[in-house]
Amino acid sequence: MEVTRTGTGGMHNERAKQETKPWIRRMGRAGYMAQGVVYGLIGILAFMTAIGAGGEKTDSKGALQSLKNLPLGSVLLWLIGLGLIGYVIWSFVKAIKDPENKGSDAKGIATRIGYAISGIIYGSLAFTAIKTAVSSSGSGGSNEQSMSAQMLSQPFGQWIIGIVGVITFGYGLYEIYSGWKEKFMSEFNISDMKPGEVKTARRSGKIGLIARGIVLAMVGFFITQTAVTADPGKTKGLDGALSQLSNQPYGQWLLGAVSLGLILFGVYGIFRGRYMFMGYGGK
Repeated sequence: MEVTRTGTGGMHNERAKQETKPWIRRMGRAGYMAQGVVYGLIGILAFMTAIGAGGEKTDSKGALQSLKNLPLGSVLLWLIGLGLIGYVIWSFVKAIKDPENKGSDAKGIATRIGYAISGIIYGSLAFTAIKTAVSSSGSGGSNEQSMSAQMLSQPFGQWIIGIVGVITFGYGLYEIYSGWKEKFMSEFNISDMKPGEVKTARRSGKIGLIARGIVLAMVGFFITQTAVTADPGKTKGLDGALSQLSNQPYGQWLLGAVSLGLILFGVYGIFRGRYMFMGYGGK
C-alpha cells in the first residue's frame, strides 16, 4: 500500500493513501468552515454576555437564529446550511469509507459510529439553518428536554439516552486530551501551510478543543443524569452548559474564558476546512 508522510514539528505520521472524490472533499471543507462559523458566533454571543455587553448564552440553533436579523442574514444562513450539508456528507464518508484509516476494531468502529451520529446532528442543524433562512419568523431553536421526554417514553429509551450521554461525555474528555496534547495537528497537511498559519492553527485548535471539550463533557453529564433519573428536566444542551458555568463561583470569568475558547474553535474550523487531510484523489 502506498504511504505518504505528514509532519508536526519533528514528528511524522504515516497515513495510508485513500481515494476521496474531489467534490466530496470540497463539500467537507466547506462543512468544517461552516461549523467554525457557527461555533464562533456562539462564542461571541456568550462572551458579550460574560462582559455585560448584551448577547446571550445560546446553542447552535440559537446562534443561527441570531443571524436572521443581520444584513444579508438569510444569505449567510443559506451558505451555512449548504456548508453543513457538506459536513454531513463528509461525516458519512468517514463513517463508511474510512479515509482516515480508523479501522474495524472496537475503537475504530466506535469512532466511525461517532462520525455517523455527528452527521445526523449536523444534518438537523443544516435543516434548521435553511428553514430559518426561508421562514419569516425564523426557527424556535432546540428543545432538548422535549426530545428527552419523547425518548424516555420509548422502549429502552432510558438506556439509549444513557449511552448517548456517556459517549458525549467521553468525546468531550477526548477533545480536551486531543487539544492539550495537540493530537489534532496530525490532521493537517503541514507542508501546504505557512509558518504563521501553523502557529495560529495550533494555538486556536488547542484552546478551542479544550473549551469545546469542557462544554461537551458537561452536556454529556446532563444527558447521563437524565437517563439515571428518568427526568427530562435534567437535559441541558450547549446553552444550558454555558448557563451552568456562569452560575459557578467566578462564573462570568469562567464563561468568558470558555466563550473565547469557542471563538478560537471557530478559527480552528476555518483552518481545518482549508488544510485538513481529507484523502487523496485530486484537488
